[in-house]
Amino acid sequence: MFLKTLSLLNYKNFTSAEFDFDRKINCIVGNNGIGKTNVLDSIYHLSFGKSYFNPITSQNINHEAEFFVVDGIFEKHEREEQIIVSAKRGQKKVIKRNNKPYEKFSEHIGFIPTVIISPADRDLIIEGSETRRKFIDGVISQSDNKYLNSLIDYGRILAQRNSLLKYFAANNSFDRDTLSVYDMQLEDLGNILFIKRKAFLETFIPIFQKRYTIISNGREKVSITYKSQLEDGDFKDQLEQNLQKDMTLQYTGVGTHKDDLVFEIEGHPIKKFGSQGQQKSFLIALKLAQFDFIKDLAKVSPILLMDDIFDKLDENRVAHIVDLVATDELGQLFISDTHGDRTEKVVKSTAQTYKMFYL
Repeated sequence: MFLKTLSLLNYKNFTSAEFDFDRKINCIVGNNGIGKTNVLDSIYHLSFGKSYFNPITSQNINHEAEFFVVDGIFEKHEREEQIIVSAKRGQKKVIKRNNKPYEKFSEHIGFIPTVIISPADRDLIIEGSETRRKFIDGVISQSDNKYLNSLIDYGRILAQRNSLLKYFAANNSFDRDTLSVYDMQLEDLGNILFIKRKAFLETFIPIFQKRYTIISNGREKVSITYKSQLEDGDFKDQLEQNLQKDMTLQYTGVGTHKDDLVFEIEGHPIKKFGSQGQQKSFLIALKLAQFDFIKDLAKVSPILLMDDIFDKLDENRVAHIVDLVATDELGQLFISDTHGDRTEKVVKSTAQTYKMFYL
């Protein structure tokens, strides 16, 4: 699978742009602020129906325009697939596959498997649990539509339960029967998410550890631990036990929306004890493990987007990723960089075809 052509109209800083890509390596080169990242983000947009960097649709429209269109033609299983994402200010975004609009955006997730490696990934280490849950959900959802639908339904029921708790507080009232309806649905959906996340991580963590060992030359040990309140007891019982606290806070305090991942190096939190180099290695191993996991399930190599990656890595880590390309393990690769000579020198060594695009 690969992206053949890309057309941008009023997307972020682009008023109009056309790209005809190589099926292996594509290097987007230019000064900072010129739009290199936006090209990669538009490809991510075609895959996920949203921006990686700014999920607010209207903020991806060029300031001088009222709409944007991102149009990509892919080749998958020896047939062309056209994906178009468009949005007008004040209107709902539209995603089309071969000119047919999707009724639900969730139907598109996983059709164009894509992995992005970006400096923004550091949020996985330094930010709160929501960022890490989104990472888990993003990986699983690309290969499991039932999980994605359960996740969407869980979020909807959680919001409705929270609204009900606020209603109780505002009206000094309580309706056990109505609350029980939401609790039952939340319990069923939460258990589905918990079981699937646990099974995913049992497969994913060894892949990640193998990747980290290669990148770091086995210099230290790292670990990922799944933390969920559902490991501490029955979800239904916890909802019951936490009810008074929920009533006071007007918010559901237990459930899979509280799940987290603990990242450690040599038994200590990598956020506090990992060097910058170790944290970078950790994040790249995480993303390459994501690539491996999706590739295995989808039976197709995901598109790999690497944003400003050579500015953030030392030679060993760059060499590792180049080796992947050289062994044909990767499918199509997109690299953004500020230095064309450096990038071309690296990709030339792969003996793979490539194209340079100067913005």
